[in-house]
Amino acid sequence: MIHKIRDKGFNIIMDINSGAVHVVDDLVFEIVSLMERDSEISDESVCRSLSPEYSENEIIEALEEVRTLIKQKYLFSPDIYKDYAKEFIERQAEEGIIKAMCLHVAHDCNLKCAYCFAGEGEYHGDRGLMDFETGKAALDFLMDRSGSRVNLEVDFFGGEPTMNFDVVKRLVSYGREQEKIRNKKFRFTLTTNGILLNDEILDFVNAQMGNLVLSIDGRKEVNDRMRPTANGLGSSYDIIVPKFLKAAKSRNQTNYYVRGTYTHYNTDFAKDVLHLHDLGFEQISVEPVVCDPSEPYAIQESDIDVLCEQYDILVDEIIKIRKSGGFINFFHFMLDLSGGPCLAKRVKGCGSGTEYVAVTPNGDIYPCHQFAGEKEFLMGNVKTGMDRPDIAKNFSRCNVYSKADCKDCFAKFYCSGGCAANAYHSTGDINSTYKIGCALQRKRLECAVILKAALGDS
Repeated sequence: MIHKIRDKGFNIIMDINSGAVHVVDDLVFEIVSLMERDSEISDESVCRSLSPEYSENEIIEALEEVRTLIKQKYLFSPDIYKDYAKEFIERQAEEGIIKAMCLHVAHDCNLKCAYCFAGEGEYHGDRGLMDFETGKAALDFLMDRSGSRVNLEVDFFGGEPTMNFDVVKRLVSYGREQEKIRNKKFRFTLTTNGILLNDEILDFVNAQMGNLVLSIDGRKEVNDRMRPTANGLGSSYDIIVPKFLKAAKSRNQTNYYVRGTYTHYNTDFAKDVLHLHDLGFEQISVEPVVCDPSEPYAIQESDIDVLCEQYDILVDEIIKIRKSGGFINFFHFMLDLSGGPCLAKRVKGCGSGTEYVAVTPNGDIYPCHQFAGEKEFLMGNVKTGMDRPDIAKNFSRCNVYSKADCKDCFAKFYCSGGCAANAYHSTGDINSTYKIGCALQRKRLECAVILKAALGDS
């Protein structure tokens, strides 16, 4: 399976099964196109099809290069993942190893974001803050279920986690103590809207957190329309921008990113990405909203073409910035062609419900933060254990081979089948796909490959 891209002066051929990406000349591009249409085409037929535009010697030399790539399994390569994926998924379900946790230390928030899947932090339930004992039980649960894994990840999440920051600090301290006792190593992260961010919190985060996620949507009018303060304190943009700039600078422009959401109201979202860069941020993620399609701010299928054009604009602007000596890293254009994600991650993504779970303030366990509060996905409690192994088993089967829409999609080993929560909330089935998200993912992948080619990155 291959995918061809002809854009911005580049001819690019992606071999989907091997992960190889080839930047080629016009002749090789034409030869591979002929082979894609007819896998049994003879060299003589190729020569007839491409002459007199190219000489016979040129065609034969290019054909030799293409045949070598095929022989080396870098072009039209077979699917080597399918059998392994089945074996791995069955083993994963049996072992029940968990390595990452989204820890909801606060189901409360000081913003009233219109698109919030958490319902202003409540997650379909009552407002509340996690107590230390519940958080401690959650970390113990993670360590107990991590098997021989040493490296564990915990994201302090909400609502707004800084509303319960004393508990965050105590849990980090407890985790550090346990690292020595149990031969574990925690990578803590924090996701915050920034309203309560201050020097004390920032100093602690910089000392203890591997990553910091700062929520802001972009231009002031865009941000404040969807992210108003809960008590009418004024513009959330004005409150957080100085704090976020200080945070980015204090972390040397690494190990953080500003994370925004674009909606039907700002389908010109490239302006928001570039605005954030102009403010002084180098690590940027702006993602499409996923919500009830009846909401006025929901992304519509009619928006897709416009949104794809925005990604094209971003590619052009990022190239200009990088070639002029500046730096910007757009999260959705990050692509590692030399190493990249492991086979398991290519096949089934984040591991929600299996390797990754979310824990609410009362200790309830869900497959991920986007399912929190939906009782049909309640897997158990950190204090009493998992009592719904069937949920984990269902999620373990969620992969690119279980989704019909992924079969012939060139992006399948890059998006890993997409988000299970987005699929469920748009179709009612975790083994389906969110079609608007798929269209945007395919465009982002093409843009990422073009960006690599333009910047000469491996």
